[in-house]
Amino acid sequence: MDLHVRHVTTYRYAGAVQFGPHKLMLRPRDSFDMRILDTQIEIFPRAELHWSHDVYGNTVAVATFADKADRLEITSGLVLRRYASAFPRGRTSASALFVPHYADGERIVLQPFMTPATGDDEGVLAAWIAEVLSQGAADEDPLARLSRHIHSGFGYSVRFEEGTQAPSRTLSVRSGSCRDLAWLFIEAVRRLGYGARFVSGYLHNSANDDPSNRAAVGLTHAWAEVFVPGDGWVEFDPTNALVADPHLIRVAVARVPWDASPVAGSFVGPVGAQISLSVGVDIASTQTYSNVA
Repeated sequence: MDLHVRHVTTYRYAGAVQFGPHKLMLRPRDSFDMRILDTQIEIFPRAELHWSHDVYGNTVAVATFADKADRLEITSGLVLRRYASAFPRGRTSASALFVPHYADGERIVLQPFMTPATGDDEGVLAAWIAEVLSQGAADEDPLARLSRHIHSGFGYSVRFEEGTQAPSRTLSVRSGSCRDLAWLFIEAVRRLGYGARFVSGYLHNSANDDPSNRAAVGLTHAWAEVFVPGDGWVEFDPTNALVADPHLIRVAVARVPWDASPVAGSFVGPVGAQISLSVGVDIASTQTYSNVA
């Protein structure tokens, strides 16, 4: 399946402001399950781009600006080919255990992704994990159980505020955006000894015809990846109860959500100069065919 993605981020200001450098994480990396066919970035006002790979291996462009403007608009165009996941779809993760058995070399590399990044001084998160895992069959996959429980037990809301809720906040209000629910899941499975990372990207379901799909059409999306022994990095989307689903289009991965923002930067102007922020994502698909003689 070939996918055409158009992602537009627009900031508007009360008057002309000076823009600082902006870090753009809008281009996925090629892999066995996703091939990048074409990319394009258009920016107003005019910007110079410097490309690099960050510490996670993400493709990053840093935009620098010379001109002031009352609008900053960044348009990313992608054409990519998404293949079915290599992960067996008939199971959630049969090799996922309550205590993962990583090889010594894997554990060394995964250590930053196994270490929780948020505190739990009052033990609220630990108590919630114990409660969820006490339910169901004793041999049931704990990763799938936690993901399903978040999907069924927490409300989904679109939050336009910057930042990600702490897991304790999400547990308190019992709702969150996709990034909030993913972050709760990540910090929970890390406490079980798994390596987990945050993923930003898109969910391709433009018709919104799946009744279990709660992610808003026309926005970016976020989920988690867990390193499962024997299976490698496996996608878990607790917002939509998806596991290794080809409709998930990853763009960037990171240890913490704020390292995977699609657009991050600054501006110099009077207090209250920014008056709006809008994000729009359009995804269209075209079927690919091969000739067979």
